[in-house]
Amino acid sequence: MANTTSAKKATRKIARRTEINKARRSRVRGFLRKVEEAISSGDKAAASEALKAAQPELMRAATKGVVHANTASRKISRLSSRVKAISA
Repeated sequence: MANTTSAKKATRKIARRTEINKARRSRVRGFLRKVEEAISSGDKAAASEALKAAQPELMRAATKGVVHANTASRKISRLSSRVKAISA
């Protein structure tokens, strides 16, 4: 357990930051799920719209440090190629 005042404050900050990061991560997962569902249903228009909505969320998560920048870019790249392949 934290003994010093600064250590106690650090644990409070970490707890607050963890909650924010959890919310951001689950928000990103929700956007990705919408893209996945649209891809699996075979609706290219809905999939591309969902991808357009998911891209800024993923990049925002990357800039905030919730996910690594390369991970976000990789996910966007793979999803966009899958959307592009629908009914092609």
